[in-house]
Amino acid sequence: MVVFGNVSAANLPYHNRVLEALTSGGCDLMGHSVRVPTSQAFKIRTRRRNSAVPLQVVCVDIPRPELENTVNFLEAASLSASFRSAPRPAKPLKVVIAGAGLAGLSTAKYLADAGHKPLLLEARDVLGGKIAAWKDEDGDWYETGLHIFFGAYPNVQNLFGELGINDRLQWKEHSMIFAMPSKPGEFSRFDFPDVLPAPLNGIWAILRNNEMLTWPEKIKFAIGLLPAMVGGQAYVEAQDGLSVKEWMQKQAMPERVTEEVFIAMSKALNFINPDELSMQCILIALNRFLQEKHGSKMAFLDGNPPERLCMPIVEHIRSLGGEVQLNSRIKKIELNNDGTVKNFLLTNGSTVEGDAYVFAAPVDILKLLLPDPWKEIPYFKKLDKLVGVPVINVHIWFDRKLQNTYDHLLFSRSNLLSVYADMSLTCKEYYDPNRSMLELVFAPAEEWISRSDSDIIDATMKELEKLFPNEIAADQSKAKILKYHVVKTPRSVYKTIPNCEPCRPPQRSPIKGFYLAGDYTKQKYLASMEGAVLSGKFCSQSIVQDYELLAASGPRKLSEVTVSS
Repeated sequence: MVVFGNVSAANLPYHNRVLEALTSGGCDLMGHSVRVPTSQAFKIRTRRRNSAVPLQVVCVDIPRPELENTVNFLEAASLSASFRSAPRPAKPLKVVIAGAGLAGLSTAKYLADAGHKPLLLEARDVLGGKIAAWKDEDGDWYETGLHIFFGAYPNVQNLFGELGINDRLQWKEHSMIFAMPSKPGEFSRFDFPDVLPAPLNGIWAILRNNEMLTWPEKIKFAIGLLPAMVGGQAYVEAQDGLSVKEWMQKQAMPERVTEEVFIAMSKALNFINPDELSMQCILIALNRFLQEKHGSKMAFLDGNPPERLCMPIVEHIRSLGGEVQLNSRIKKIELNNDGTVKNFLLTNGSTVEGDAYVFAAPVDILKLLLPDPWKEIPYFKKLDKLVGVPVINVHIWFDRKLQNTYDHLLFSRSNLLSVYADMSLTCKEYYDPNRSMLELVFAPAEEWISRSDSDIIDATMKELEKLFPNEIAADQSKAKILKYHVVKTPRSVYKTIPNCEPCRPPQRSPIKGFYLAGDYTKQKYLASMEGAVLSGKFCSQSIVQDYELLAASGPRKLSEVTVSS
């Protein structure tokens, strides 16, 4: 095969580059390696690679954890059930939704469950937004980001169950695995024992790891975290004004805790370094991981997200009378004389009208299309501080099977890379017994987003040389690159810097009939797949609550009805 790239928005006009921010690179985040045998095995047929007979391969997954009895899962299940049990509307609302990422898909799904008729418009020819993926000429998929499904994602886990696709998640060992920069080619593990409840399993995992932190550092780390564990969500939210670095100094934590743990977590959760990231982001992840036994347990989707996750949602929406249209890009939000939405004007010249409108595209696109009369309204004015962070997702196919890797997500702890995985091991659809395909999150990416793909690949190979010293050389004198794809996202999830929390809007806007959905809107899971799905549920809930107002023909104002944030 010929080496080639790319899916790059760097050279597009600015307007298109911002619109391309519908996608997002990166991972939805925050010793010894054996694959644990279980009775839950599956068989995979690999693609033909110059062979007349496809190879039959047996792989083993970890059983799905018991999530159904957690408080957060039950709360999410109750919210889902509220849409199915809601009184059927006498006249279903036609709700026009812009953006078929997880937020838009979630909004449409739950509105359809409540008996309404969503019309979901996607600008591009692919579903998924920040989890979009494409198939190349060889039949190989490359994705916008390396996406991980955590046990601490109750609304996402409920969604899989409601669609009957729980079996599409490939659960991995309950571990977190970090590369050791001081020992090239070696890894350090945090293994969470299944026999212990939370938070004891997490404490045990930390105490058992003696390679990354010393005992005095562990003790100071634990003491520093006590206020968060005792103070709960109120304490966590109060730390929004501090960066990770500032909070560490305030808590008198050893600098090595940042170097060994928090740099990797910051880059995995928001693609930026600890001196920029709000400590609230880290504490939310740690709280979920420590309070729920399976909170930090990870799963990979068993194939490409548009087909394996997004299409089941679309099929569900259509089965209930909703519609989904691709290649329907919004050009303008046109207004009535009273400032409410008249219609969405599409780039093809057509207009789309509805009883209510939802903007479920990223915040950068909303700001680009925001009507002038709305720009000084405080609800929208506060969005100025919410800016998408650039990220790059790299895929490299090698001419051999790499040995120094795991069937798991790996934290690289390198200067340029965040997390990575050998997708030929972790994912059914991408399985290949003979060749590795590494998918890597290149972050922070601000200084690299405009660089050429070849520059990015060269830099990536230099980092991989440290992770695979016996197998990869930067000059390709060892493992050879067969091909690569570089996916650039100039504006991905919103940058979770200090003091952003007050700027995040509730899903119901002050404009009658206009709503927002997206991980940047107000919900407790910040910039994540879980946050996107939950925002869609909150958006749907607001619309269902406003049904009488939206269905009425009189010029009532939103302030005349009871609303909840």
